[in-house]
This record gives sequence, structure tokens and C-alpha cells, in this order.
Amino acid sequence: MSRGVGVTLEDVWIRFGDFVAVREANVNINGGEFFSFLGPSGCGKTTILRAVSGFLEPSDGRILIGGKDMAGFGPNKRPTALIFQNLALFPLMKVWENITFSLEVQGVSKLERRKRADELLDMIALPGQGDKLPSELSGGQKQRVAIARALCAEPDVLLLDEPLSALDLKLRQHMRTELREIQQRVGITFIYITHDQGEALTMSDNVAVMRAGVIDQIADGHTIYNDPATPFVASFVGENNVFRGRIKSIDGKHAIIETNRSGALVARIAPAAIGQLSVGDQAMMFLRPEACNLATETSLTHNRIRARVQNEEFEGQTYNVFLEGDQGKEIKMSLVNVGQDRQSEVGQDLTLEYNPDQAIILPFGELASE
Repeated sequence: MSRGVGVTLEDVWIRFGDFVAVREANVNINGGEFFSFLGPSGCGKTTILRAVSGFLEPSDGRILIGGKDMAGFGPNKRPTALIFQNLALFPLMKVWENITFSLEVQGVSKLERRKRADELLDMIALPGQGDKLPSELSGGQKQRVAIARALCAEPDVLLLDEPLSALDLKLRQHMRTELREIQQRVGITFIYITHDQGEALTMSDNVAVMRAGVIDQIADGHTIYNDPATPFVASFVGENNVFRGRIKSIDGKHAIIETNRSGALVARIAPAAIGQLSVGDQAMMFLRPEACNLATETSLTHNRIRARVQNEEFEGQTYNVFLEGDQGKEIKMSLVNVGQDRQSEVGQDLTLEYNPDQAIILPFGELASE
């Protein structure tokens, strides 16, 4: 099995007539990395995948695989393999024949093909399943066969376009682990397209978050979640309570934002926004539901919020409390269930507190839900 090689996008633009699908994309993916493009439908992530695979030529810029410019090289001339959403397994071929189809095209003997299929079936944890038809496999097993078929061609880069989207939740979660394990076992570069934040955060070494053809941020999952670079990333990846207002004061890496409803609140300035904010600027504070707690004291300080309960939902592992929030937007607080029997009354006034380092402030901008 060949090892992964790096993939680089240099100032890549992709246009369809007057429509700009991808705008000035600059990405550097290391060899052997599991890299995900994450974003809502229509943001351009699949367009980038098609450009890397050779099914689409960039309007401007360059795509390099292993340091080599891919301009003019079609899909069959590139060291890539692509797995589609629908998997496209041949229904009348046995599993082992599906896996080794690329070798059959090359004229490799049946004996050699069968040997290679068995090796790959062992690797994807489906030993002895080679003589079955695809219709006899579960959704997760079909997924693994599609991966084995792609790996049989010995690509340097494996491209995956939302391959788990058709699976149910539990199987999707299981396949995340499987995919990551397979990728680490074979050591080749995986480029993964998804709109599912859980998939991207769980599996990836690095994630590019996309919005309307633009890459907003590239970082590892912890950074994307804890230090989002834009309001879009903050509101798209995970849940966040949003407080709008103006910067009242700045003290080093922290600032106080004066909000319309919740008063003056303190938070750290997001790393990407250090040096970009001044007193009087419009800004947004983001506070995750799990970072909210019931205050031990009810007197208000800059890290406490008083709000009225609208609803409470019990999810088993968490109590989700929804409160009347900033500018008509509700505030959500998630409390871990540690065996306590608790219930918030609708209309009850609660005081929430939070660690200012767990809330971030960013310049005013577009949210994912808008």
C-alpha cells in the first residue's frame, strides 16, 4: 500500500458562469492526514473535492498532489480514489470481485485478485465475506467494502464525499471510529466531505469550515470548537448562546461587552480577533450551553446572567434549560445529570454564571443560522 502524499490548494477559484462556487481557497493537507471540509449544503465543499479528483478544473489557482501541479490531468491520471455517497457497488458481482475490479481492468489474474481481496477484507474486519453479494451486507458492511475497493487501487489520496450520510445515527457513530482506524492503519491521506460536525471533530486531524464558497477557518477540532475564528464558525460548530452588543472596555485578552438585555458581560477575546476590537465596536459574545451553571450567588457581576425559565427538557444525561435571552433569542443551559432530581419551573427567575475564559468575543458578523 502506498503512503499518503500532501495536497495543496493555491488561490483556487471555481466559477460556474457568474456564480462563484469557491473563492480563493488556500489549503495545505499533509501526507497521511485525515482532513475534513465541513459546512452546510451548497457551501462549495464537494466542488473542491471534485476539483482535487480531476472531475473539475479550477477557474484560477493550482491544485498540487505530492508537489505536482495537476492541471491537465484527468481523474484516471491522478493518484486519487473517490468514494461517493451512493457507494456504487456492482450488485451482481460478489464482494471480492467488487473490491478488485480495478485489478481486473488491469488484467491481473483471478488468483492474485482473490488474494488481494482477502487481505483487504481482513483489513476492514470482514474476513470470509468475499463470496457474498452486496445485497447480503448491512449498510456499514457495504461502506467498508466501498473503502476496500478504493484502497485496492492503491491511491495516495482517498476522497470521501459524505459517505456516511445514508446510515442511521448509531451506525454512523460506529463507522466514524472504523474509518479513522482504517485510515491510521493504511496511512494514506483522507480528504473527507461532511456537513456533520460530530464526524469532522471525531475523525479529523484538521478541519476546514466553509461558508458560501469561502474557507472561514482551518484548525484541529479542539481549536475549531474552543476558539472559533468567526461568528459563522462559532454558531455552526456545536451550540452557542449569542449575545450582541458593543465593546465597553478591553483589558489584555479580555473584554466587557454591553448587551441590550443581559447587561455588561465579560469574556476572553477570541485568538483570531486579538487586536481587531476597539471600545465602541459592535461585537458578539458566544457562550456554550455546557459552560453555563446555576450561580451560587444571585447578585449580578460581569459573569452572571439573570433570565426567566421558558422550558426544560430532560435528555437522560443532561437537563437542558431554556431561558428568555438576549434580543428575543433564548439562552440554553445544559446541566449534566449526576443523579439529582431537579426541575425548573416555567417563569422562575434563575441566575446563571460562567467562567469568562469559556466565553469568547468576536467582531460582529454573519451567523450560521442567518
